[in-house]
Amino acid sequence: MPRVSYLDGVMELMSPGKTHESRSWLIGRLLEVWADENEILIEGLKSWTLKDEGKDAGAEPDECWVVGDRPHATKPDLAVEVVQSHGGLDKLEIYRRLGVREVWFWIDGELTVHVLRGRSYVRAAQSHLFRGLDLKLLSRFVRHHSPARARMLYRAALRRN
Repeated sequence: MPRVSYLDGVMELMSPGKTHESRSWLIGRLLEVWADENEILIEGLKSWTLKDEGKDAGAEPDECWVVGDRPHATKPDLAVEVVQSHGGLDKLEIYRRLGVREVWFWIDGELTVHVLRGRSYVRAAQSHLFRGLDLKLLSRFVRHHSPARARMLYRAALRRN
């Protein structure tokens, strides 16, 4: 199923392949392992269709979450985008208009974190939503040669630390 992004009258469709879906799925499951191990409540919403017609923006993130026990939240706190080819739309601008607090991009084997500060995103070394999350460790397991084993190995690494 194609994913849709929309900004100022321009629509972009992306058909994710196996590698893309595997990476986004694994980032999501590793974040959930970390949250479980740290007793942080999060609700995973996969590619929830986010839109605001008044702001002329919309997107379907690869993964997204609401932090805390907030079943009536109207937008996610975190959106994750796995980038294998760059489209023409400014995803940060889309998420800014939608009010998503934090956006992570997986590009060339690395996670970058962008935190909404006022009316713009600032690149950050750490997540502000998940303090204490070691992004380098998480990234190492996203790159693991066996995605099927990465969750178990990541959980074991967290428990050792």
